[in-house]
Amino acid sequence: MTEIIFLVEHDIEQGYIAQALGESIITQADDLESLKKEIKDAVHCHFPEPALRPKIIRLHIVQEEVIAS
Repeated sequence: MTEIIFLVEHDIEQGYIAQALGESIITQADDLESLKKEIKDAVHCHFPEPALRPKIIRLHIVQEEVIAS
């Protein structure tokens, strides 16, 4: 695996939550910079062998927006 993709959304309570697509990895943090560190740590824990660890972590950040008609 060369790449892993995380879906990043605003958490209902506060901050952000990230979930890996196709893997059982989920993490959260108060801000995006902290979330990036948490994601890297979670990926390292999930893939302890460096040879099997994805080289690229891609974030797909979803932002909900409401527009009045």
